Amino acid sequence: MNELVLILDFGSPHREFLARTIREFNVYAEILPGEASAERISALNPIGIVLLGNGELNPAIQELGFPIFEGFCENVYEGDSYHKHFHAISKEGREGKLYDFLFNICGATGNYKLEDYIRTQIEQIQQIVGKEKVLLALSGGVDSSVCAALLSKAIPGQLTCVFVDHGLMRLGEGDAVEEIFAGFDLDFIRVNAMDRFLDKLKGVTDPEAKRKIIGTEFIRVFEEEAKKLGRVPFLAQGTIYPDIIESGTAQNAKIKSHHNVGGLPENLDFEKIIEPLSALFKNEVRKIGILLGLPSSLINRQPFPGPGLAVRIIGEVTADKLEILRYADAIVRKELDMLIPRPDQYFAVLTDTYSVGVKNGVRTFDPVLAIRAVTSQDFMTATYSPIPHEVLGRMAICITGEIDGVSRVVYDISSKPPGTVEWS
Repeated sequence: MNELVLILDFGSPHREFLARTIREFNVYAEILPGEASAERISALNPIGIVLLGNGELNPAIQELGFPIFEGFCENVYEGDSYHKHFHAISKEGREGKLYDFLFNICGATGNYKLEDYIRTQIEQIQQIVGKEKVLLALSGGVDSSVCAALLSKAIPGQLTCVFVDHGLMRLGEGDAVEEIFAGFDLDFIRVNAMDRFLDKLKGVTDPEAKRKIIGTEFIRVFEEEAKKLGRVPFLAQGTIYPDIIESGTAQNAKIKSHHNVGGLPENLDFEKIIEPLSALFKNEVRKIGILLGLPSSLINRQPFPGPGLAVRIIGEVTADKLEILRYADAIVRKELDMLIPRPDQYFAVLTDTYSVGVKNGVRTFDPVLAIRAVTSQDFMTATYSPIPHEVLGRMAICITGEIDGVSRVVYDISSKPPGTVEWS
């Protein structure tokens, strides 16, 4: 990471893609806003600067003498022509213009390796923490799980993970998370709080209200568990680099939202926040997870909203609806897991639309269940996946035949935009 390439972003939607592309050449890249000062850039001492998007470069930056690549300063950011231009410049291989800039003009050696990142972070964590304790709010998602594995390796026996099981996870996930971390040198506390969350969600149908209620209750449960532990000076978080980019700052002093569940309050009594993944993109986090020994089933798990199945149930959340959705979702994931290629995200949604059906010769009036599967590179846009009809038919037969409480199954063929990936 001693060879830094800076991307000065003047408002391009491709900033993260470009940074990931440069890192795939084993050259470390960071993103700064286009208006970053010359003093700040000089202090970082990059080997080169890439300009991305429209905007006028500060002449004082040019006077610093760092090599500057302007191949991505285009006037148009939408449409096929720009995307072709972008990929032509950034493509891998020695014939690419970006490769030439990095290795022939900037003199990069390609010394950025994730194994080195792990070793460096372990050394830094050990230096900061010493013999003290660290607390981590573990959601079971990729980011917090990799953070836990890295901390466990750095400071064995000094990490406490609090896993707040709100009862809104997919089938078997809570048990799977607990089983995985039984093999790591850390204290694992699982708080089974399903009844508590469902009580707070009674009668609530608005998805934003659900999110706020779940976030607030998560904070309360976490605070209660933290107080039981006595003095713990350090709080760890699974913050990753896109979170930092979105904040618009190089250093993030605020405690970020915990996997979209709810921001931990700033008045918690911690001396320092530790964010060992804050320089990494999601693909790099996944690779580090594998290097640290986490199972691929966790590392490659489907994206999952922090409020869990609560936002995949349209209308009020109840224990019965959760049971229906868990089993339907498990059927969907089992079938689509086998597709080659697989969609990038797929799940079931229990709607609040009711439909007449017939089961065992008896008329029923039960909810309609929707299946959602999309293909996307960055989830800023997405297209629905063309699932084979025989697979759709098999899922529908299994869901309606094996699960009481579902009258029929539909497949969502909306793309994003105008639809979103999640339904609520």
